[in-house]
This record gives sequence, C-alpha cells and structure tokens, in this order.
Amino acid sequence: MAQDEILIRGGRIIDPASGVDMVGDVLVSGGTIWKVGKKINHSRSAKVYDAGGLVVSPGFVDMHAHLREPGREDEETIESGAKAALKGGFTSIVAMPNTDPPIDSEGMVRLVIEKGEGAGAARVFPMAAITKGLKGESISEMAHLREAGAVAFTDDGNPVSNAGTMRRALEYASMLECPVVSHCEETSLTKGGAMNEGAVSTALGLKGIPSVAEEIIVARDILLSGFTGGRLHIAHMSTKESVDLIRRAKKMGTKVTAEATPHHIALTDELLRSYDTNFKMNPPLRKEDDRMALIEGLRDGTIDCIATDHAPHTEIEKDVAFDDAPFGVTGLETALGVLITFLVEAGHLTLEQMVEKLSLSPSKILGLSSGTLRPGAQADITVFDPHLEWTVSPDDFLSKSRNSPFCGMKLAGHAVLVLVSGRALYESSKERMAPRGNQPA
Repeated sequence: MAQDEILIRGGRIIDPASGVDMVGDVLVSGGTIWKVGKKINHSRSAKVYDAGGLVVSPGFVDMHAHLREPGREDEETIESGAKAALKGGFTSIVAMPNTDPPIDSEGMVRLVIEKGEGAGAARVFPMAAITKGLKGESISEMAHLREAGAVAFTDDGNPVSNAGTMRRALEYASMLECPVVSHCEETSLTKGGAMNEGAVSTALGLKGIPSVAEEIIVARDILLSGFTGGRLHIAHMSTKESVDLIRRAKKMGTKVTAEATPHHIALTDELLRSYDTNFKMNPPLRKEDDRMALIEGLRDGTIDCIATDHAPHTEIEKDVAFDDAPFGVTGLETALGVLITFLVEAGHLTLEQMVEKLSLSPSKILGLSSGTLRPGAQADITVFDPHLEWTVSPDDFLSKSRNSPFCGMKLAGHAVLVLVSGRALYESSKERMAPRGNQPA
C-alpha cells in the first residue's frame, strides 16, 4: 500500500452510489478510495482526520459555472473560480463556454483544461459551444471538441433559437454520447426584461420576463430530444410549468435531465422590491409557487441535480440602475449552506438526497468517474459540517467577485475538508479537523 495514506475517522459516511449511510472510516491511499468501514486500521504514517459529527461524502460536482477566462479575468479566472469551488465543497466544476473568445475550438478546450490543471484546486472540465461564436447559426466542430475534452455542449447565456440547429446538435451529440445543455429562453418575449413578469414587476415599474418564455423552449427541446433520441439537459429551471413538462417527458421515456440552482430554490421575486441588483439573474427569481415546484421536482426526481450557475460580476458592473445591471450571481461558496438551510433543515430533502443531487447525479449526466466513495474510485471527497452556522460575507470569498444574493444571510452547513485525488486541498476549522500523523492503529 502506498505511504500517502489519509484516514477520515468517525464521520457519517453518505454515498448514494453504494447505498451507504453509516458512521465509520474512509481510508485513502495513492489517490484512490482504499477502504470504507466501521473501524479501519492504518499505518503509523497515515494522516488522520477526526470527522466526528461531520458528514463524509463524494466530492460535489457543479456542472454549471461561469469562470470568465479568457476575456473577463477582472470578474473571475479559472484559478480563482476553482479555489472558490473548493471552499464551497466542490471537487469538480464545469466551465461554461460564453467567454471571449468562446470555447468553440479545440485550442480553447485545451486551454481551459490546462489552466484548470495548473490551478491546483478543483477539477475544471470545459463545456463547449453548440454553435460557432455562440451565434446560434453554424454547428461547432463537435466531434473535435469532444475529443479534445469537452464534456457536453451548450450556448448557455444564449438560447439556440433555430429549431433546425438544435435538432442537428442533438443528433451529433447523440453520436458522441454526451448531452446538449439548453438555455431555455424565447428572446422575443424577454428582450428588455429585468425580472420576473408579475405583480412585483408591475409594482416596481420594471419590464418583466414571463415564465412562458422559458417554457416554450423547454417544450420545443423536449420534443426535439424525443424526435432525435438525443440527450437533452435543461439548465437552471425556474418555473412550475417547466417542471411539469419535464416530469411528463420523463414518464414518456424522453432522454431529458434537468438542474435547478440554489438561488431559485431559496429565493423569490419579492426580494427585488429592494432594487438590489444582486437579485438580478437570468432566468429571474420567480414566484413562491414556482420555488415550491422546484423543490417538489427535486424531491420526486424530476430535477436530477443542483448546479450553481455561478456568474461573477464586478462591483462596478452591478452598482448601476437595476435595468442597466448585468444578469448573474455568484454561487460556488454559498451553495452548500443554502441547500442545507432551505432544503434539509426545512424538511424538504434528506442529506442523502442532497448529496446525490450534488455528486452522483451530475457525474452520471456528464459521464464523469466521480460521485462515489466505492473502493477503487478516485478519492474526491467532501467533508462538511451540516450544523455549522455562519453569516455570508462576500469579503471572505475566494471568488474575485462579490455579487451574492445571500449577503448577510445566516446559513447552516459548510465544507471543512476537501480532497481531490487524495490530496487535502482545502481545510477549514483546523482546530476540529487537525490531522494527527504517526498515530498508532
């Protein structure tokens, strides 16, 4: 056995892939999970972490993050985003292609991979553009992009408005055995909109973005997925009808998966009465019945996973009139606390269900080898304290941007130790988790 052993001792081990939920030990050696059990002997050279009262889970995977590099390194870089992800408990993140230039060439795919490897933090996987230049016209060289390392395809930030183009993308991606991720927005209905269309937008005098603008494209792309047999993934769902459409599609056997974001799960458009631009995102915060529909979709399996849609912006960009501010909020460092507070502590999801939505499900959708603590698997592990209370302070973020809708909010749950390939790359609460080397078995 390799000498670089780590033993995580006495934690509550939750591994949905194996059906494991027990108090025990996890032994890591040579970058892989060596053993999971009630009490594991270890060598004297092992580094031992006391995880009593903590949860030990497969590393979280965020399949939707905007890292802004290249083009807007003032907002975020691949390195800063990967480090922020680690602090949030994520061992893998997927970089969206709406950079400048966009990720629509083999060179750009390789650049993201190389920058991610050089960051020495969370794993970074590129998602490539469906169309060249994100213009919604010509299909990108999908086979070459896939071979270079792209895990999926999306024009996120822009919808693919042409149904024929979306059809071809689904057909090509089907041959490449990966999903097409749809940003569902009928732009003829959203142009000039700043928030959800409804009573609040009317009261505030802001142009609204109607829920039907999302639902039209959700319905269209579900039909195209059924017609082509291609794998469709719906990004950042926000409306009740979108959930119902996907629920019906799954019952019919359509190859569709979906994600929801922490901010859509926790917040509603009522918060925009403050005119705080940190609540401005696309799709916008919706009504309470939409929020509860998302929660029910997570509970019954209609919504497969949770993704942050981490979209950093500088303070200068957000400190303008509401109509003029860009869409987007940060999310990597607050996701776990938001989900434990608004889903687990609220009684909507169990910890096991939450862990599955953050680890196993996104790994399966993207065909990654992560998402499990089975012996022999890569040792990507998140240890978190589900009871640790903390207050969101953007000044403490590792992200380069501070545009969080959760500023000042008290949350429960935070990552304490994060391992990537068996290396402890993030540690917090060191007094509690102090490693003890050279301990007897």
